[in-house]
Formats: sequence, C-alpha cells, structure tokens
Amino acid sequence: MVIRIMIVDDHAVVRDGLKMILEATDNIRIVAMATDGREAIATVEEHRPDVVIMDISMPGLSGIEAAWQIRERLPTVKILFLSMHHSAEHIYRALQAGAQGYLLKECAGSEVVTAVLTIMKGKRFFGQGVEPPLERRHGVKSPLDSLSRREQEIMQLVVEGKTSAEIAKTLSLSPKSVETYRSRLMLKLGVKNIPTLVKFALEQDRSPTF
Repeated sequence: MVIRIMIVDDHAVVRDGLKMILEATDNIRIVAMATDGREAIATVEEHRPDVVIMDISMPGLSGIEAAWQIRERLPTVKILFLSMHHSAEHIYRALQAGAQGYLLKECAGSEVVTAVLTIMKGKRFFGQGVEPPLERRHGVKSPLDSLSRREQEIMQLVVEGKTSAEIAKTLSLSPKSVETYRSRLMLKLGVKNIPTLVKFALEQDRSPTF
C-alpha cells in the first residue's frame, strides 16, 4: 500500500528536505505540499492524504487550529506534528487536536519515516526529546491535572490579572510563597512567562473534549 502524504510548513527548506527523505522510501508518496494552515485546509480534500505532516507554529492559522478543521473534513486522516517546542502545553494541545504523532524539528530528519509507518499502524509516535503525556481512563491527561489545588488557585488569580501582592493577600500567603508556587506551576506546565501561561489557561477553558 502506498502511503499518501501532505507536508505543511512555511519554510521551503523543511518541506523540500522532508519530501526528499520520505520519497526515498518505496511505499511513501508526497501528494501535496502547503505553506500554511489555511492552504492545507483549502487543498486537503482534493488530495485526500493518509497523513498530514504539519508544523505547529505557522503565520496566520496555526497547525493546531488547522488540524481541528482537517479532522472535521477528513476524520480518518492522521496528523503528525513537527515543532521546535516540547512543552507539556504544546504536546497536550497537539493531541487534543487529534495528532497521532509529535516530532521535534531537530530530530525530524532521522525519525519522520519511522513516525509515519508507526502511526499508519494505529499507534502513537513521540520523537526523541518529547515526553508523552500521562493517560487517564477517558483520554489524554491535561497538564493542569498535575497542579496542586493551591497552584490551580494561584494560576486562576494570575489569569485574572492579579499581582503577587494581591494574590498573597487573597490567599493569606507571603508574596515570596506566591512567587514560589507560580514558578513551580509554570515549570510543570512547561511555560516560561506570564503571557504564555495566561494564553494556555484560556485555551484550556475553550478546548473541545478530546
């Protein structure tokens, strides 16, 4: 069986490099390439690939948003994400969007063929440097589940725009303790700054159930 693949990335060198690697395998054929998420959505039904290999971070429509729409149109298509990011946030969001695989771009060249063959067998593939999320009975476990009750309280107050001093007063803690909790929860979620933390929390609130 020939595996039909669409490659979606805004960098030509990545698209061409993946195409060369994949087509060196006899039973893999590249049927389409797109430069961003919108172009991928516009052409996916025409080419009907078995696998869409897609960057997460692209201008305009992100790979995550494109994946939701592609899966709505072609539920059987398999999504393999490429990314420079390996945070719990990015991996969880990718799986919620229906991804079967996740590769770091730095390792994609050596792992992409194995990843494609693995997900075509109905299995998930996580590349080198990617930490698979915990599983629970009804699906993928959210990174938020790793937070303690106090950390969740502090995150909610951060999202509401409260300063450390205001959070400390609300929760009867010292500002130093608030800073410690905040640093710990950000480390667990794999985010490095407050704007990213706020964006992540808001996206969790509006995400469809996986």
